[in-house]
Parts: sequence; C-alpha cells; structure tokens
Amino acid sequence: MDKDLFDLLYGNLNFEEAEKYFQGRIPIIKAEYNKLSEGYKQLAFTVSGYTSIEIVNQFYDELLKAIENGTTIETFKSEVNTFLGKKGYEGVGNFQADNIFRTNIQTAYNVGHYESMSSKEVISLRPYWQYVAVDDEDTRPTHRAMDGMVYPADHEVWDTWYPPNGYKCRCTVRSLSKRQVEAKGLELRNEMPPLVPDEGFHTNPAKKTFEPDVDKYPEALKKAYTRMQKE
Repeated sequence: MDKDLFDLLYGNLNFEEAEKYFQGRIPIIKAEYNKLSEGYKQLAFTVSGYTSIEIVNQFYDELLKAIENGTTIETFKSEVNTFLGKKGYEGVGNFQADNIFRTNIQTAYNVGHYESMSSKEVISLRPYWQYVAVDDEDTRPTHRAMDGMVYPADHEVWDTWYPPNGYKCRCTVRSLSKRQVEAKGLELRNEMPPLVPDEGFHTNPAKKTFEPDVDKYPEALKKAYTRMQKE
C-alpha cells in the first residue's frame, strides 16, 4: 500500500491486532481451501496456482514479515520470487504480487482497526461507524455506493460490509461520535443496503476469534492447523 494512502486510512493505528490476526490464519492449499464454508475461509490462508504447502507457507511467512516490519510490496515480491526460483517455479508477476500483497495486508490492517474501534471505551464515545471508499477511477461501483453511509457500530451491516470487500479493496471504516454525525448532517441508517460485496468477501474477518477452537474446525482446516503447529 502506498504510504500516503495508508496514512490517510489508518493514521497511527496500533498493529498488534493486525499481527495477531494474521498469525492466527492457517496456511492451506487451494484444493483444501475450496472445501471450507465461507466463514471458515476467513481463518485460512491460501494462494491460487500452487499445490505445494511449502510454497503457500513461504507466501504466508513473507506477508507476516511485511505486517510486522512494514516491508514494501517490492521487497515481498523479490523475496517470494527468489524462493520460487530456487524451487524451480516461475516467479509471480506484478499483478499477482500486488493482488496477494494488498488483499492480505488490507485484511490484517482492517481487522486491527476493527479491534481498536470496537472496544467498549471507544464505542461509548464514538458509537457510529461510517463506510469510507477511496473515490477514484479504480473504485468499484458497489463500493462507491457505500461511501459515506453511517450505521450504528453494532449494526448487522458490518457483518457483511466490513472491508476489505473484494480483492485489492481499499475501503475502510471510521468511527464517529454523535456530535460529529449531527454536526455534519449525516443520515443514520438502519436498513441493510441493497448491495452485496464482491464474491468471496461476504463475511467480517474480525468476527472470527483469534484463539482457535480446533475441535469445531472442519477436517481440512483441523489437519492444516495440526501440521502448522508441528512445523
């Protein structure tokens, strides 16, 4: 993510929760990932086009380093392609690297942001959330239509529309006080919008617990988690 855009969306956000979230995701190959229900997919991590768990693990490790150390997409791509080359694979191109990097980093940062906004202390002072889209030529029409909408922080809309809401989605959510809503003349909504996020992004990743309840996991995810712990 560009630094200026990152600062605009998140300011000085503490990333401990973002790191915790990504550390809790479970690397899994695509064939196993496809067997999971939509909710459990939020607990897994995969990369299309690779059937080796070793390769998926390497992508995971490089993304985790990017979150922990703030490394750039260029560094991520270079490290991944060096590893792939050693294993006899063709490296990822700019589009694939950008898609993998931005989608996963955005998800982790937005989960961290969610945890910061949803504490009881913050909710008591800022009980309303506003959807914010980056309104430019790359913004998807459905995401643009959500831009500026304000709902109570505990509204069910955030179970569906909490970003990211698509690959490389740059949307986020800001918290607002009652005074801010009134001063800006914003409409407080309660009805669900007649829109849906992009396919595969219909759930809120922050709603899945970071602490694994492995006994409740589907078999494919349970095996992957056990493998990850052994490794």
